[in-house]
Amino acid sequence: MKVTNGLLFFALFFITVVSAVSYSGCANILPPSGGPRDTIPPVLVYANPKDSALHFAGNKIVLIYNEYLNPTDIRAELLVNPVPKVDPIIDAKLRQVTLRLKDTLQPNTTYSFRFGKGIKDNNEGNVLRNFTYVLSTGSHIDGGELSGTVVVANTGKPDSTIVAMLHLRFNDSAVIKDRPRYIARLDSSGHFHFRFIQPGSYALYAMKDDGGAHKYLSKSQLFAFADSAVTIERNTPPVTMYAYSEVPITPASKPVTPAKPTKANDKDKRLQFQTSIANGVFDVLDTFRFVFPNPLKVFDSTRIRFTDENFQDIDPKTYRFARDSTNKKFTLFFVWPTDTKYHLIAARDFAQDSAGRRLLKPDTISFRTKKDIEYGEVRIRILNLDLSKRPVLQFVSGDVIKHAYPFLNSRQIRKVLFAPGDYELRVLYDTNGNGVWDPGLFFGKHRQPEIVIPIRKKYTVKANWDNDFDITL
Repeated sequence: MKVTNGLLFFALFFITVVSAVSYSGCANILPPSGGPRDTIPPVLVYANPKDSALHFAGNKIVLIYNEYLNPTDIRAELLVNPVPKVDPIIDAKLRQVTLRLKDTLQPNTTYSFRFGKGIKDNNEGNVLRNFTYVLSTGSHIDGGELSGTVVVANTGKPDSTIVAMLHLRFNDSAVIKDRPRYIARLDSSGHFHFRFIQPGSYALYAMKDDGGAHKYLSKSQLFAFADSAVTIERNTPPVTMYAYSEVPITPASKPVTPAKPTKANDKDKRLQFQTSIANGVFDVLDTFRFVFPNPLKVFDSTRIRFTDENFQDIDPKTYRFARDSTNKKFTLFFVWPTDTKYHLIAARDFAQDSAGRRLLKPDTISFRTKKDIEYGEVRIRILNLDLSKRPVLQFVSGDVIKHAYPFLNSRQIRKVLFAPGDYELRVLYDTNGNGVWDPGLFFGKHRQPEIVIPIRKKYTVKANWDNDFDITL
């Protein structure tokens, strides 16, 4: 009995020691915790002169933060108002940012230095967003404010690369010749906010300013203007402007399909062209096109036979050909039924380009039109639509307007044949009734662009399906 108790005691002692050693060994291989991740942006701990200083007459500003900074974006993000003739020199080292002012400061003027996303710590990249440092050469800090929104007129969407500008002069040429007095960037929602503005009347503009010149230099620039001068005080009402380009981007056409391949040694001799047929199938919602790489000097539509599937000629009174101004694109207009086969038989001399190229032999293009079940039926009702504004419903895919239909005497659009796909819907208020969006015209006319209202949802049109949508703007 004593032996048994001794063995039992020894066994328990051995197990306890082994467990302790094992536990200690496991603990030693775990890395020590570094604590929670730093998510706090830098904090300004010292400024010379201090923030909101008055009667400033120097040319140097020193800002010191509580941790090391990443200086990469400070120069690009800094926005100085009023806009200087010469940008300040920026020196950023460790925890300190030094601004050396090269411009002659104006008397009795409030200057603001907005750093945007430029102030961030070096380790985690935490950003002190929109930190603004202010000082005045006079006896007070100006308190004028103006906020607003800029919308791209033909899409109804914001563009954060646009900047808003305030000018002192009101003549149209100021946007070409003068630097603005104040500028403000737009955020991702298209909003801008001017602060610390000297109260008074200003001309308000907005534009895409890729080169940083702050001037309206090209009709291809996005540009917006307020209809009248804005009087800025402490509680100025917000303003909405609509940006446009006088040289709108033309939506891309549907891709065209190359004609039958030819032998390599015939390539330079044979007239090449493409059509809007895809894999032997034509979409009846599309336009039938012949597209040539070079302008034609001859195009004889009488040398093209248009036949049904049995090679019986289609009545010439039911279709016609048209050419564009470049003599490269030729369109066949015809009321296309669905699920029907056709042939186009082109004689070898139906067309000839300026280099004398034409077909080496007659060419037959055989195709069928899409079936009904490959389309969906669409019925869209916009319940609170103002018909007096001549609304046009736009179907947009990939920023390209695929279809546009005017609302006539009803708030409903119904199409029996509609191409399946995902669409963004927009409503164009078609002021002049021409069915398309028209840009504004600033110089002399001061005509605002037509406005497009986006419907903030994507709609899926399914094939072989009744697609019904009720919408409230």
